Amino acid sequence: MNFSYKNVRTRSLWWIACLFLVVLILEFATPVEYVFGYLYTGPILLTTAYLGRTATVYATLLAVFLTILNLWFPVKETIEPSIVASRCIAAMALIVTGILSDRNRCYAQAIALQQAKLQAQTQLMRVREDFASTLTHDLKTPLLGAIETLRAFEQGKFGTVTPTHQKVLVKMIRSHWSTLQLVETLLDVYRNDIEGLKLHLAPVDLVTIAEETIATLIDLALSRQVCISLSFGESEFRRSLWVNGDALQLQRVFANLITNGIHHSLRGGKVEVVLQSQSDYHIVKVLDNGLGITSEELPHLFERFYQAHSDRHVFGSGLGLYLTRQIIAAHGGTIWAENRVAPKDSTGALFAFRLPALPFQPLEKA
Repeated sequence: MNFSYKNVRTRSLWWIACLFLVVLILEFATPVEYVFGYLYTGPILLTTAYLGRTATVYATLLAVFLTILNLWFPVKETIEPSIVASRCIAAMALIVTGILSDRNRCYAQAIALQQAKLQAQTQLMRVREDFASTLTHDLKTPLLGAIETLRAFEQGKFGTVTPTHQKVLVKMIRSHWSTLQLVETLLDVYRNDIEGLKLHLAPVDLVTIAEETIATLIDLALSRQVCISLSFGESEFRRSLWVNGDALQLQRVFANLITNGIHHSLRGGKVEVVLQSQSDYHIVKVLDNGLGITSEELPHLFERFYQAHSDRHVFGSGLGLYLTRQIIAAHGGTIWAENRVAPKDSTGALFAFRLPALPFQPLEKA
């Protein structure tokens, strides 16, 4: 590598010397009225490109000196003011060339340095993403094994299980399931960031998804002493809200938002799921009666790994809402959060998303 650099430097020196010699011959072999000094810009630019700042200064000074020297050497003639002016203009042009070429070299070096830093950061980020993805993927197997072993204990396959043991085992299984869901969420987030979210789109009914999701979260709500209700805005009758979406991914959206509402509702509180339909889109709102959201938190709620410091957010990975935003965005929808307007000065938060409605009503399966 060193040898190659010296080779290039030596060849550059020869080329610059040859160009200086050619311009020098043209300059000193012609009458003084003909100004060939502008041609020194060639070797000056080469010097900047291959030899650096100090060499550029010397090359520029040499070019200016030779251009002015040609006024008196080699033949003494009557020097007219116009000739002097031409030579001075040529000298200034050479100086400007040297300055600008050096500045461009500095800019190029700065850009190259920034590009190298960006490349290094991108590579480091890719390594981190790959490491996290691999780690989360490898964690799933032992977690599943632990859950199955605990279930075997719970079912009495390893001996008699007392009611006290039963309660402990249920809590351990629930804890392992929460950890497994966190691992799967983390894996999905990294996969979506790298590969993009792949959807299996088909006509789906948001009402059916909401009802199925609520049914799976009843036990969690009971453990937190929280009631979950499903309503249709101003209407009291069940209706269908059809969208073109991925049923599995939309179920995760409902699960994340309702679980978030359960965790942040007060004991004995209520989580309301409100479904509304408009001409071009459907809206889903999840309201809780917790402590609400501070103005500092609102802009960051859907960011990856965001952890708020208010009393509202007492736990969480900061991934659920981020993944929810990814899924809604992939469906061409929008998601937002705000403090709810509730009666009797009660507090709470509202998380909502909007999806484009299907222009037709699919036939329901019998």
